Amino acid sequence: MVLVLGLAAALWGIGRLAGVPLRARLLMLGLLYVAVLIVQIVFPEGHALRAATGGSKEIWLGVGVLVAIVAGYRVLLGKLRARVRPAVTTAPVGLFSDAELDRYARHIVLREVGGPGQKALKQARVLVIGAGGLGSPVLLYLAAAGVGTIGVIDDDVVDASNLQRQVIHTDARMGLPKVFSAEEAIRALNPFVTVKPYQRRLVEADAAELFADYDLIMDGTDNFETRYMVNRMAVAAGKPLISAAISQWEGQISLYHPPSGAPCYECVFPKAPAPGLAPTCAEAGVMGALPGVVGSMMAVEAIKEITGAGTGLRGRLQIYDALYGENRQILIRKWDDCPVCGTASGGSI
Repeated sequence: MVLVLGLAAALWGIGRLAGVPLRARLLMLGLLYVAVLIVQIVFPEGHALRAATGGSKEIWLGVGVLVAIVAGYRVLLGKLRARVRPAVTTAPVGLFSDAELDRYARHIVLREVGGPGQKALKQARVLVIGAGGLGSPVLLYLAAAGVGTIGVIDDDVVDASNLQRQVIHTDARMGLPKVFSAEEAIRALNPFVTVKPYQRRLVEADAAELFADYDLIMDGTDNFETRYMVNRMAVAAGKPLISAAISQWEGQISLYHPPSGAPCYECVFPKAPAPGLAPTCAEAGVMGALPGVVGSMMAVEAIKEITGAGTGLRGRLQIYDALYGENRQILIRKWDDCPVCGTASGGSI
């Protein structure tokens, strides 16, 4: 028996050093066991080889039964654990640390997200344009959700007038560029995400290269010039765009993506309103919690887009009226003559 145990130890050790998979090593031990059992059954009693390998088939049959019982117990135990703790078993093995599994547990047990959805979130790359009223909740909730790479671009600095609604910033960080203030808040909230701050104004010359690095674009800017430029560059890059706007007590949001059949922003808003018809928040004011509501809606739509959960806002413009507590939706469609995505522009319809 000592000879057999020595051979088994040698096979296991050599296999491990050579990087042989566990199943292959177990198979080698199984073949050795079968060979020994054959020797014990075929060779006559008193034969030297039979004596060297234990001398009794009953001993080896007992060993086999014992191993089978232990293996069966482990398999049964694994199945019971799978029923009791489905959240852990559905998570992608090796992708998340134990701390991340605890952090994202409420997502992983959510049927529409689960392990595959959380994996998609971790692998996603989202660019947020603007770290102001809308960008604040978007950035915080994307970071909390575990979006792996979050880019944020803004050329502004934190001002006292921002703090009434831009909840990602603090009084202690006044005067700091908003992208670095946002980066600090995100890292404090979730150290498992990568933040890429861009302290500059987004211009068309840089947008194509920047958009190429991301899967999803989110526009929370407060002027029409930038919104139209972002839309053009998102269409050119073929990237889905979630765009929202707020004013006073009202907000609106939609997902624009012509390659998937949805309109682009310019299909819905062909021209910017005349000066004075759409005043900025600085001119007309804004209820402080409104960007929190609409920005959270943007984050929800982003999570749905990344994980494939539910039905997104493609082809629908959602309008939220905070003053009267009303939500309504308007069906929107692609415009064949759209200069950005229509047939005349060379875009797809």
